Amino acid sequence: MTSSDGDLRHSPLHTRHVALDAVLGPFGGWTMPISYPDGGVLAEHTAVRDAVGVFDVSHLGTASITGPAAVAFVNRCFTNDLERIGDGQAQYTLCCAEDGGVLDDLIAYRVRDDELLVMPNAANAATVLERLTAAAPDGVRVTDRHSELAVLAVQGPHSAAVLDAVGLPTELDYMAFQDVSIESAGLTSQVSAGGGPVRVCRTGYTGEHGYELVLDAEAAPPLWDRLLVAAQARGGRACGLGARDTLRTELGYPLHGQDLSPEITPVQARCGWAVGWDKPEFWGRDALLAERRDGPGRRLTGLRATGRGVPRPGMTVLAGGTPVGSTTSGTFSPTLRAGIALALLDTSAGLKKGDVVSVDVRGRALECVVQPLPFVPSHVR
Repeated sequence: MTSSDGDLRHSPLHTRHVALDAVLGPFGGWTMPISYPDGGVLAEHTAVRDAVGVFDVSHLGTASITGPAAVAFVNRCFTNDLERIGDGQAQYTLCCAEDGGVLDDLIAYRVRDDELLVMPNAANAATVLERLTAAAPDGVRVTDRHSELAVLAVQGPHSAAVLDAVGLPTELDYMAFQDVSIESAGLTSQVSAGGGPVRVCRTGYTGEHGYELVLDAEAAPPLWDRLLVAAQARGGRACGLGARDTLRTELGYPLHGQDLSPEITPVQARCGWAVGWDKPEFWGRDALLAERRDGPGRRLTGLRATGRGVPRPGMTVLAGGTPVGSTTSGTFSPTLRAGIALALLDTSAGLKKGDVVSVDVRGRALECVVQPLPFVPSHVR
């Protein structure tokens, strides 16, 4: 995963993206595909909603935490309660600072009591690993595997058919995973002997039925090729991070650095469901308990434009001419054919579903209505 683009890193699939004439751009310290020709973001978004899309998300961090009581250790760090899940299950959780701000949101994969795989965001992986390493007790080891592993995502109504076509398991509950051999994916002649397993996870970031695949970096290119052939046979295509962003915004899924951040807490971002409130210990516990008790001064809310225009992050939201917050994410929704946004709005404004506000789009007032999240139905379960 070396790079010639300054300090930017390359995915193990970089040459595949170049061969497909992908529009490449920097993301979290990596050069990643933003979109591909023949339709771009709109066509890729539609493919995921209607058929299937194949994403390279190898920029996501990967780290193993191993050793006696590794699960118990991580449970004292992150917000969610790992005792709610069993071996072979995954959990969305948050890494918070002591003041309750979110340093990262991530997925934790519970392999067994003495082993987890955690998947932080690319830009925050080093921070999360440094905090875990500093806090780890004797016997618990935190290992950065970012350069060793690749992560692919297959998302959409035909995602199970694509995995079936390449010999990978599909009968998994939501947020469950299964390890299968490289041989099961038909890759024995294309990768070196002794390669690790393919971890098939019923997870995703699009709101559609889908899977994420974690495997050795050297095995990723041939698997990508086979997945793409199977997807194209079912009306699907390769998809970049542009479509990933429009898809997640339609579902109201937060993006760290915009909807979650060191300045935005889980309570403000409506992620309290990912906090184990009854746990005796986790980073930021006291601050978050106090904020939940007192009530947050602002909350993440959906906005849908009623006229022509697209809200973008960082725009002022007004009610009756008075500023009441700002947008954190904003885009054009290909599904709704309208501009949508996530916004942090002052709770003191008392805004509710159907209320009309305006977003200051470069000096022009864009009328929007307050709308509960998600903007479109989820099909993940």
